[in-house]
Amino acid sequence: MTKRQLALIAASFVALFYAANYSVAKGVMPHYVKPFGFILFRVTGACLLFWIVGIFGPKEKIERKHYPRIFFGAFFGMALNMLAFFYGLNLTTPINASVMMVMAPIITFILAVIFLKERLQIRRIIGLVIGVIGAVVMIVYGKGNAENAPNPGLGNFLIFINASAFAAYLVIVKKLTRLYHPFTFIKWMYTLGVLMVLPFGLNQVLEMPFETIPPSGYLSIAYVVVFVTFGTYLLNIFAVKTLKPTTVAVFIYFQPFLASLFATFLGTDSIDSTKIIAASLIFVGVYLVSTKSK
Repeated sequence: MTKRQLALIAASFVALFYAANYSVAKGVMPHYVKPFGFILFRVTGACLLFWIVGIFGPKEKIERKHYPRIFFGAFFGMALNMLAFFYGLNLTTPINASVMMVMAPIITFILAVIFLKERLQIRRIIGLVIGVIGAVVMIVYGKGNAENAPNPGLGNFLIFINASAFAAYLVIVKKLTRLYHPFTFIKWMYTLGVLMVLPFGLNQVLEMPFETIPPSGYLSIAYVVVFVTFGTYLLNIFAVKTLKPTTVAVFIYFQPFLASLFATFLGTDSIDSTKIIAASLIFVGVYLVSTKSK
């Protein structure tokens, strides 16, 4: 099996883990843990895991000129990305959130044109416009159960911010993956991430009703820390090192389908015409952006 095939498999597992995360995380928020408190658990737990595993990794010294890139990678990939996602998911539905995340390839393309000098083609511009229209439809008209989605408009917009931050993260870490082993810089990114989210999540962690949280709640939190955070970031780093950022981002394309299956099976969400229309527009946009003309 080639390195590229392994990278594609890694990106596929990332999509699977993230798809389940929409319903798993929604199941414990805000009853047992509020969004920012959940993020503090997530980043701190993953940070500890990366430092432990990093003991067995290569010992490399990071050049001073790359410190700013690590800082911004932590800001976009650990702080803004996760804070916007969990707060947005708390306000909207799992399927709405997964559809909005499909905007990531389009945003990655915009950033790749600006910073990585990818070619700007007519079909990609058309795809960008169609994708943005789909995102606007979802933000403005995507609704949900009032109890399950108290403010879907704001929630959908925050998921869009999350997708934008994730796209920026992919572009930022691309150069680092060529220069260092992932364990060399990812543990420092998460350490900075803990410091960035601590002011937001500390009070919410202290308010948690630990004695009333059932075992399933703790298992859900553990799943998010171990698989959705630690596992996916490792797999993503490996995938980004081998594939283009735009190729990795395309795997988010599968998340709405998988997330819809999980959400429908678990009863946390349902499909309606608005979600289908918005998803169709975004999917067409992503397709046009992600494929090149001959």
